[in-house]
Amino acid sequence: MSDVIDPRALFTLSYGVYILSTAHEGKFNGQIINALVQLTGNPVCMAACLHKDNYTTELVEKSGRFAVTVLEESAPLKFIGVFGFRCGRDFDKFGECNYELGEDGLPLVTDYSLANIELDVLSAQDVFTHKLFVGQVRRARLVKEGYPLTYANYHRVKKGKSPANAPSAIFNEVK
Repeated sequence: MSDVIDPRALFTLSYGVYILSTAHEGKFNGQIINALVQLTGNPVCMAACLHKDNYTTELVEKSGRFAVTVLEESAPLKFIGVFGFRCGRDFDKFGECNYELGEDGLPLVTDYSLANIELDVLSAQDVFTHKLFVGQVRRARLVKEGYPLTYANYHRVKKGKSPANAPSAIFNEVK
């Protein structure tokens, strides 16, 4: 990390904690993300950033679709770890949770979920080690009322860490 980039300054930005999931040719995968933003209101478009080496990235590129689950504050570390620290190439993450299939066959996590959003990929942009996917929202549903899990809560209250491939891995240094 450069001397001119203090990770504590970046940690002041507000993030949520989400599961981004996808499906391709009968294979489901998903991962924890915090790099998600709504870009436009009409049509509703969002952007999500995934590491190029992740299996989820490969499946999103092949399928051209992804879903986002907004996690609630009460999501336990063990549950988050299933989607955040295990590779879906050799582990069935969806065997460890409850989910429903969306209209287009995307897995929508229902455990610890406040909302599910289904998107079609409009574009993908290389950003060094990551891919930025811009998607148009096709469907969005509120699963239940509650408080979303923030990234600050994940680190400060739950004492969670970021995997090495996460854009926010530098926050592991913040005390």
